[in-house]
Parts: sequence; structure tokens; C-alpha cells
Amino acid sequence: MSNPDYHFVHNSFKLNGFHLNEDDLCRTAYIYIKEGEPHEKAVGEFLLDWFDHRDFIEMQTSGTTGAPKMIRVDKQAMVNSALATGSFFELDEGIKVLHCLPTQFVAGKMMLVRAFILGWDMDMIAPVANPLERLDTVYNFSAMVPLQAQNSLMKLKKVKKLILGGAKVSQALTKQLKGLPTKIYETYGMTETITHIAAKPVGDEAFTVLPNVNISQDERKCLVIDPYVICDEPVVTNDVVEIVNDKQFIWLGRYDNVINSGGVKLFPEQIEEKLSEYIGRRYFVQGSQDDTLGEKLILVVEGEPFDLPTDAFKHLGKFEKPKEVVFVPQFIETVSGKVIRDKTLESA
Repeated sequence: MSNPDYHFVHNSFKLNGFHLNEDDLCRTAYIYIKEGEPHEKAVGEFLLDWFDHRDFIEMQTSGTTGAPKMIRVDKQAMVNSALATGSFFELDEGIKVLHCLPTQFVAGKMMLVRAFILGWDMDMIAPVANPLERLDTVYNFSAMVPLQAQNSLMKLKKVKKLILGGAKVSQALTKQLKGLPTKIYETYGMTETITHIAAKPVGDEAFTVLPNVNISQDERKCLVIDPYVICDEPVVTNDVVEIVNDKQFIWLGRYDNVINSGGVKLFPEQIEEKLSEYIGRRYFVQGSQDDTLGEKLILVVEGEPFDLPTDAFKHLGKFEKPKEVVFVPQFIETVSGKVIRDKTLESA
């Protein structure tokens, strides 16, 4: 049996308690655009784009594989991505699902596509920092960013299966999540691959790819993704990885963040992970030009200056210890909330 096309709406699909077909969704879209809250307006605009005559959606990339740009994403590829997610995470029709992500970005759009293609009973709320705060429903599935999970720790048991994306899950948050009864997965993906193409239980080292996704490396040891049911040509990333086997890889860090200090290659993300228990604010490490070392390692911390704990650097290797600590009042970010490291350091 061939996959459903993008005009398909499963007869089990519900949005906020109501069974809706394609016509109902288009009517709802107009109401959302005219009278809705800001997050509903974004949903309305997406629904009208989805059910129009074109076979693609235009989306802005987050800048993961290069400068942010508008790309065309095939609607059928989004359907295929939804089916792959349903299969990988064993998400059946009729399950109760919470949608609490902004629909302006690919992850929020894909939650809607999965819901009407797979036939979910979906509650949709504003993409707030603490989405479970006023909810008592038990959900089979939801998707959040790590900050939402962090703010929902006391109520996360209300969600049976949760996927996290949009930012790396810190070591400190991983420890808190591992004690919960919820099955929680960290995902890997980007706009170009139509949200996640791989996932792993939080705390595990290796990501496992979704069905029909093939992986390899280029000469920089960066991940190359060939999800043939999702995009037309391979996506070459800037993520340095270790390939475990044809279905699994370990993420090491960003190629464009790698610091060459005195001939030693340092991955900022690995150093940041080791610091996560000691710095209670946002921070990152970055290379800065140095006459002796080529690049010297700088720790950049957001907010007013303060004294770091004396043992903050005790888990760092000889070359991983920052040569300087810089405080910046506020980090510079992309529209999707990702920190622009080089511009932030320049601002200091």
C-alpha cells in the first residue's frame, strides 16, 4: 500500500476535542488567522499553506548547515517523515498528544502533520515555557524543547513518551530526566531533513536513525544524511560524528566550532558538557586568535560578572581549561533562539 498523500486527514484525527476533516481544518485556519492568539495565527497560516494547490511548503532554515535561508520542502516528504516518526516511536492512531511547540518552525509544523496523517487526538496550547503547568490530562506523546522539559519536571510523568529537540540536552537535565517514568528521547535533525532523522534515549551516547535514513561521513568527518524518502539529495552537515554502524552515530560537536589550540583540536560542546554542573547561567566556550597558540580558549558567560566555583574546571583536560573568562550582558541569538557565538564574543 502506498503512503497517503498530503491531502489525507485520518478519520481518527481530533484537534482540541473535535473531529476535523480537510474542509473543517481550512475553516478553523481562517478563524485562527482572524480572531486567534498569536500561536493560533501561525497554525492557521500553516494549515492554509498545507491544503493549497502547491506540493511544497516554504520554510526558513535555522542556520544549522549554513547561513539561514528559505527552502522549499516537499509536502509528500513531510508526510513520509511523519510516518517514519510514527513507526520509530510506535505511535498508534487515536493516542492522546500534546502540541506545545511554535508552529513557525519545522518541529511545530510536523506535530500537526503527524497528528492528521497518523490520526492522533491532539490538544494544542500556546508554546509556553511551562506547558504542563495547568494541565491534568495524561498524554501518550509530546515534543518539547529542553527548557520546557526543565520547567515541567514535576509534571512530566503525565507524558508517557516525550521527544526533545531544538537544543542539546545538558548533562544536568539528563540526570533529572533519567529518574522519571516517562520514556524520553533526545532527537537529532534540522529543517533541511524535515525535523529529526535520529533519536536516542536521554543519557545514551549513540543516536539511532529513523527508518529509511542512510548515514555516512565526508572528508571532515561530518555527518552526511541521505534520507531518500524525505529529501531529494544528501544533506551535508557541519556536525562531526563517530559512525558506530550503518544505523548509529555519536555526535562529537560542530565542525565550525572546533578550536585548534596549539595543534590540539578541541570540541567546545564536550567542554561545555563538563562545565554544566558548575555554571547556573548560559555560557559557551569559543576560540579567539592568539599569537602563540593560534587560537586560545575563552569561556563566555551571560550576565553580570561573578566568581566561578573553585572546582569548576576540575573535570577538564589540560588543554580544555579556558585561558580567559568573559562576561557578556546578553547573548546574541538567531530568530529561533540559537546563540550566535562569534558575534556574542565580538560584542564583548
